[in-house]
Amino acid sequence: MTLINWLLLALLSLIWGGTFLFAKIAVAEIPPLVLVFLRVFLAALVMHVVLRIARQRFPLAPGMLLSFLVIGLLNNAIPFSLIFWGQTAISASLASILNATTPIFTVLLATLAFRHETLQAHRVIGIGLGLAGVAVLLLPGLEGADGFPLWAQLACLGAALSYAVAASFARRFKGLPLMVPVAGQLTGASVWMLPLALWQGASWSPAETSLAVWACVIALGTIGTAFAYLIYFRLLTGAGATNASLVTLLVPVSASVLGALVLGESLTSGQFLGMAILLLGLVVLDGRVLTLLARPKGGRKIGPLAAPAEGGPPGSAR
Repeated sequence: MTLINWLLLALLSLIWGGTFLFAKIAVAEIPPLVLVFLRVFLAALVMHVVLRIARQRFPLAPGMLLSFLVIGLLNNAIPFSLIFWGQTAISASLASILNATTPIFTVLLATLAFRHETLQAHRVIGIGLGLAGVAVLLLPGLEGADGFPLWAQLACLGAALSYAVAASFARRFKGLPLMVPVAGQLTGASVWMLPLALWQGASWSPAETSLAVWACVIALGTIGTAFAYLIYFRLLTGAGATNASLVTLLVPVSASVLGALVLGESLTSGQFLGMAILLLGLVVLDGRVLTLLARPKGGRKIGPLAAPAEGGPPGSAR
């Protein structure tokens, strides 16, 4: 990890943390499904321009187009819709913390459902801590004590689960240049979201939407999605998937700080405790700290934290 890569990692965490802030502001005036379409459509346009500049061909084979529709549904249309829907009722910081459960669901699915990996001891402990953190986060909602409805929090957890399924499906894009499946998934997501946006936005008036909200929409699509993916690609090639995946730990912190500074949000003691336990679980799940402490002979490598499938987009976002 060079200084440049550390700076890129910090910038990426700030951008992806900022997407929760932009979304919280925008859903106050734009219906959630309309906002999702605007985000993925703008990002898809940018990615196709990038592909043309890079002289990379966009595959048009029917089987690949169908795969783009599936990954667009799992990695963008469903999770973005659930997160934006949830953010109509919960804070940006809480949504980002719940979204950080993606690596936990990814490991659970990869080991128990798809049998892609083995469930090692440190991962069992990490999953247990992560689920305990989630329980602490959800407990006030179950009791109706924090003002945040349980359905909104479960929606954000559903988004994390969808990201995890997408991470397993993305293995089929192995061998493709990284920008191609991302352009494909954003295009596929735009196809899914267009009719839903037309349906939900029938009574929405773009002319009555404030300039500040339109700025958030543009930021979500261009900076928070397309530009963020380009930074992620640079990290993948320059620092490797293991180091790039550290952004998962940083996004909730960035989102919480931005939420406090811009929106005046604050974490309750229970939310702060739940986030701390969840992040501790992610650190244990990652395994690098344990490896450093144990210093085993031979430099045995423990798997990265929610690293994306080779050739596919990350199952976390954003």
